[in-house]
Amino acid sequence: MKFNWGTGIVIGIICFVAFILQYVLRVQFDSKYDNELVTENYYQKEVEIDANRLKIENALALGNSLRMEPTKEGLKIYFPEDIDSKQVKGTISLYRPSNQALDQTIQLELSSNYLLIPKSRLVDGRWDVTLSYAYNGKEYLKQQTLIL
Repeated sequence: MKFNWGTGIVIGIICFVAFILQYVLRVQFDSKYDNELVTENYYQKEVEIDANRLKIENALALGNSLRMEPTKEGLKIYFPEDIDSKQVKGTISLYRPSNQALDQTIQLELSSNYLLIPKSRLVDGRWDVTLSYAYNGKEYLKQQTLIL
């Protein structure tokens, strides 16, 4: 068999295609390369952004009386002192960007003006926390990124 420049080009193209195919197959089947969406319904979440703007403004109007702080015991969420904690209805969403399996949604059940999420429920690292609640017909939304 005679080896000329045409044969070299064909061998080069075959090697390139084999390289690309092995890369595509590795990315598809190896769990190390899994890609997770932030949310399954991201189009719906995009539509809700405008509705959330008013809720965020309501939370900003509360100033420093609505805050989230990481502590040694876990995550403390402080509500305004003058509210009746039994009338607060809502949820806390804990989103872990690095691992979707650690994401949590907690229903609010307050007995005082703060809520403690124990350290045992949270892994150290970055958490995106979204607090959404309603009190006296007014809705509030606070989003914060915390490092535990």
